Amino acid sequence: MSRAVLMIVLVAFGALTAVAVAQHGVLGIFAWQLQNTAGLQVLVDLVIALSLFLVWMWDDARRSGRNPWPWLVLTLAAGAFGPLLYLLTRRSPG
Repeated sequence: MSRAVLMIVLVAFGALTAVAVAQHGVLGIFAWQLQNTAGLQVLVDLVIALSLFLVWMWDDARRSGRNPWPWLVLTLAAGAFGPLLYLLTRRSPG
């Protein structure tokens, strides 16, 4: 994937996150997801997707000689920011 596309996504997602946190607070972001089953479904979907990415990222980092722990911790603490930054700093295979 193009680093330029990843950077655009990271900056746009960062801006959206900053606005959401400013308006609702960190806990407020999760409170919206817990109000009904539709929100809960989105939250569970995110957890499943990030879990799958963590498994892939762990294996990819170890194969490429990178320490996977910082990326795992960042993903658990900050969600999609971890995978986006991992992909931005990943060397292209080949």
